[in-house]
Amino acid sequence: MGGNMSDENKRVRVVYSFPLRLGADRICYTAWQQVKGLAAAGADLLVFSGSLSRPVPSCVRVRPTLARGRMRVPYRLLGTMRTVALHDRIVAHRIEKLAGQIDIVHTWPLGALETLQAATRLGIPTVLERPNAHTGFAMEVVRQECQRLGVTLPPDHEHAYNAEKLHKEEQEYRLATRLLCPSDFVVKTYLDRGYAPQQLARHIYGYDEAAYYPSSEPRDAKRRLTMLFVGVCAVRKGVHYALEAWLKSPASRDGIFLIAGEFLPDYEQKLAPMLRHPSVKVLGHRKDVPDLMRKSDVLVLPSIEEGFGLVIAEAMGSGCVPLVSEACTEICSHMKTGLVHGVGNVEELCQHITTLHRDRALLERLRAASLEVAPKITWTSAGRVLLQVYRETIAAYRAGLPQNTACA
Repeated sequence: MGGNMSDENKRVRVVYSFPLRLGADRICYTAWQQVKGLAAAGADLLVFSGSLSRPVPSCVRVRPTLARGRMRVPYRLLGTMRTVALHDRIVAHRIEKLAGQIDIVHTWPLGALETLQAATRLGIPTVLERPNAHTGFAMEVVRQECQRLGVTLPPDHEHAYNAEKLHKEEQEYRLATRLLCPSDFVVKTYLDRGYAPQQLARHIYGYDEAAYYPSSEPRDAKRRLTMLFVGVCAVRKGVHYALEAWLKSPASRDGIFLIAGEFLPDYEQKLAPMLRHPSVKVLGHRKDVPDLMRKSDVLVLPSIEEGFGLVIAEAMGSGCVPLVSEACTEICSHMKTGLVHGVGNVEELCQHITTLHRDRALLERLRAASLEVAPKITWTSAGRVLLQVYRETIAAYRAGLPQNTACA
């Protein structure tokens, strides 16, 4: 993978382990963009992914672990936990043969335990991606909110309580040299559980500026307010809070609230009376999200638990002002690039919607400020930030600074 890295001018030799289909939807898309950003930043990348759904830059070497040609190991047949564990075992075996050729190993949750153990034996520093808050925290707050609403999550839902999953992830947390946290909110959920600050590394995610960009058409100051939600319509995303706040606001009298995403059936049934309001339009899963953002005034994301919220960066790049909860990323700064409300505070969110409905000058100022910040939160920028985190982690590891100090 290249010569020894002795200073910052040398390329960092990275094994990037991702147990799912790199380039598919959701976190698979996040990982794919991360790989592209790292490549652009100059990392020397060897990627072990379950399989590959989209091409990567030619300088990136990809070695699928669960696919050969058109043949893939069936995740549904074996179960996700077993399948990602198989990926983990394969990667752990492969890095044993790469000793002395790796500067750092980047892993993802549930498919990392044996890889982290092998890297530790070999004296290689590691980072573990944390695309969401501490899993125990996330499971608990979602459970409490579901009970409050009277909504039942399917047993296999990603945020349903799962003791086996939580135990394995907490084992991974303790083994990793550093946990990659994409927001201050994520950091806090680990600090609150006794993890040491030096084990928590801040980085960011980003957006694709080729897809998300503002409309060049002038906006009518007297137009009706259009609010947009994008994502899986799940309890943790707080769609119920958005609906309550919208319907309490005078914006709902002549404005429109677009919901682009699929609902859990039980959750949709619970919200049915509000969803039937004439100002609310449920669009289902959409592939024209960039265009929806360009045509909307505000993006709402009232999450009770969040990792980063990619849609916030995408909205800012599209000229769509974010209205988000304090559980979301701090790239949305209150009264600077958007409006931030307390988690579950319907009255505060309603006030923010009403304010932008009435004060279009403020809406335009926030929009302009978001667009000014947007170039700093692209996937290319995120790749540079992550590469610097790698360098700092390697340097600290080699200097023998305390690591793995999380509470058991």
